[in-house]
Amino acid sequence: MLEGIDVLYHSSIKINKGKVIYIDPFKIDENYSDADIIFITHNHYDHYSPNDINKVRKEDTIIIAPEDLYEELQNMRFKQENIIAVKPNEKYTIKEIRFETIPAYNINKKFHPKENGWVGYIIEIDGIRYYIAGDTDITEENKKAKCDIAFVPVGGTYTMNFKEAASFINEIRPNIVVPIHYGSIVGTKQDAILFSRLLNQEIKCEILM
Repeated sequence: MLEGIDVLYHSSIKINKGKVIYIDPFKIDENYSDADIIFITHNHYDHYSPNDINKVRKEDTIIIAPEDLYEELQNMRFKQENIIAVKPNEKYTIKEIRFETIPAYNINKKFHPKENGWVGYIIEIDGIRYYIAGDTDITEENKKAKCDIAFVPVGGTYTMNFKEAASFINEIRPNIVVPIHYGSIVGTKQDAILFSRLLNQEIKCEILM
């Protein structure tokens, strides 16, 4: 199920399954200009990076982001019809790909307030549901996420730490989980390893960074 999927850096993910999809492109190493769709979870520099977006976008790229980024994306000269401004707790279909927005926010930290309307995404491709949690703690909303593959932050400080992330994944029970949001700005690969050791036996952990 992970064929065609790469975790590029930090929380930057590329999915190449018919269409080329990027989530939060960051530290992109060259100009690829191959994105059919770009998903942005929120406006922090390690998730919304105009320089990196420009390295993967092409003429007709669709970009999907929370509402507070709409004007900035217009300033980046995306065509108005190619900007999809989203709200939490909604369902959408773009280019035959269905996706849902799951609220992403902190419970006991100040970095990602719920009122900002930032999101994670469940993206459905060929019947498989990929959940990219975004920068979040465990919340009442994301505990209801139904997915086959989950990408979850484990680095702590700004998001859930590896223990909290393991508890969360053991509750929502995807088939496969990929730890992200570690190794550069916050957290280390050891967080991903310790996270994997706390998972229920039936959940497969794939460390891609």
